[in-house]
Amino acid sequence: MSIPTETNNLTRPKQPRTTRKTTAAPHLRIIPLGGMEEVGRNMTVFEYEKDIVILDMGIQFPEEDMPGIDYIIPSISYLKGKEKNIRAVIFTHGHLDHIGAVPLLLPKLGFPPVMGRDLTIAMIKKRMEDFERNSAKRLDIIKINSVNDRFNLGNFRIGFFNVEHSIVDAVGVIIGTPQGTIIHPGDWTMEKDPTSGHPLTYNHLANLPRPKILMLESLGATNTSPEMVSEKKMYANLEKLISEAKGKVIIGTFASQIKRIGYLLEYAKQIGKKVALDGYSMKINVEIARELGYIKTNKETIISVNDVSKYPDDKIIVICTGAQGEGNAVLSRIVSDSHKFIKIRKNDTIIFSSSVIPGNERTIQRLKDNLYRKCDNVIHSDIMDVHASGHCNADSIKEIIKQIQPDFFLPVYANHYILKETAKLALEAGVNKDKIFVLDNGSIIEFGNKTAKLSNKKAETGYVFVDGLGVGDVGEVVLRDRQNLSQDGMFVIVVVIDRQTGKAKGSPDIISRGFVYLRESKDLLRETRKKVIDIVNQSASVNTINGTFVKDEIRNKIGDFLFFKTERRPMVLPVVIEV
Repeated sequence: MSIPTETNNLTRPKQPRTTRKTTAAPHLRIIPLGGMEEVGRNMTVFEYEKDIVILDMGIQFPEEDMPGIDYIIPSISYLKGKEKNIRAVIFTHGHLDHIGAVPLLLPKLGFPPVMGRDLTIAMIKKRMEDFERNSAKRLDIIKINSVNDRFNLGNFRIGFFNVEHSIVDAVGVIIGTPQGTIIHPGDWTMEKDPTSGHPLTYNHLANLPRPKILMLESLGATNTSPEMVSEKKMYANLEKLISEAKGKVIIGTFASQIKRIGYLLEYAKQIGKKVALDGYSMKINVEIARELGYIKTNKETIISVNDVSKYPDDKIIVICTGAQGEGNAVLSRIVSDSHKFIKIRKNDTIIFSSSVIPGNERTIQRLKDNLYRKCDNVIHSDIMDVHASGHCNADSIKEIIKQIQPDFFLPVYANHYILKETAKLALEAGVNKDKIFVLDNGSIIEFGNKTAKLSNKKAETGYVFVDGLGVGDVGEVVLRDRQNLSQDGMFVIVVVIDRQTGKAKGSPDIISRGFVYLRESKDLLRETRKKVIDIVNQSASVNTINGTFVKDEIRNKIGDFLFFKTERRPMVLPVVIEV
């Protein structure tokens, strides 16, 4: 790859002032559309003149105050009208917070080329097919066969470098432009004692053309532990637990942990145990990895989960999804006794070989509590090193910065407070304070003539909620209604009005959900009905009934009345029927 250098791109020949006007060199713009204020929704736009390259298209999982939401995707309002300028979308790896939004965003952008390594592309195809059958055929794929591959995308020169992460085929990206070289590892870690025996270093990136702009995933910035759990230690602990287990071994982990799953399959074969894989994503990912040759399956080792009961418990290993406490995932069904084929016994061993995704702390703790009630051997990272994180720690961040020696530093892919902590680490690693930029979603930072400047303008980056088949139709107002309903419930009042007299006929019907139990609140209901009748009769007008006015009166006055009586404010929904 011919990455632009300072000499042949940043200098301009002198022009006579009297004969020709000088024009400023184009700027490189970097616009994060997600991933700068949360964990997930990772997507960044790089723009130079009329050329655009996008890095990742991820989803964010819903937070506790987002009832009913499946996930959140980036807003692409900034790219409206610029679809023809998009040269490619580059994917660093196959985790959903980096590829999950693909089936929703690629069609809206006119299916620009997608670039990634084998497993990443295979997972993107599967994601597309799960969303819409045969949609993967529309993908324009550019395979990254090696980190030595080089691609020219308009004004961008694309290169790659190896990174360590918790999924196969993760890759770091180099984006060369006339105004600087962007270095982006995607998600990464720095394994000191890898099973390969050859720790990765990033010193070679220091030789890239300047100015160098390092965009560094920062999720581990608050992890100040001096040492991270090594792969060797983790595998040694897993082997010990599996070999000494008196009953079944049930391992909950991420379906994307292809390398770890492959290792466990090989170890099970060595000691003569059978492995049952359970969970849709687990089975699919293992099948994809098998087709790509990343997992060598053995028909004698892998058994169907239906056949678990045919073997002695101490000969069974179950590798499954659900370690995040998801309601309908395998581990939750096992602990609730709703799994058809797997039952927990006291002498079984349950292993959480996974980290806690931010926001899942409460559900995971609840899952652990229930497992501890049923099993005497529940193992997780708090008591033994059974998981090696795919993310760095604070010392690793300082080390990689010292190795790359960036001219500009942009911490990315984390909550704002973590980005600020990463900025402090960059200062300790020798980066000048005025060369460090902590961006928000939608920030537009421009690089030109070896300088960087934040624009006063911002790109639109509001949440786009996905709920079932609806994309973006659940806005802030709908979400606020759901929050209100989840807090104090709803109170429906159905009143019939005589069109001739304008007065109420009969007693209003009341439906309460999530507010009070009707059978135990008869006095409140009697008073409420009487008050509704009074409100309607006071609003009476012969032959002309203002339904909107009556509804507003009922909503406001009954709302105040219920709050006075209960200090709760349900959503009051009046229904007026004229007869």
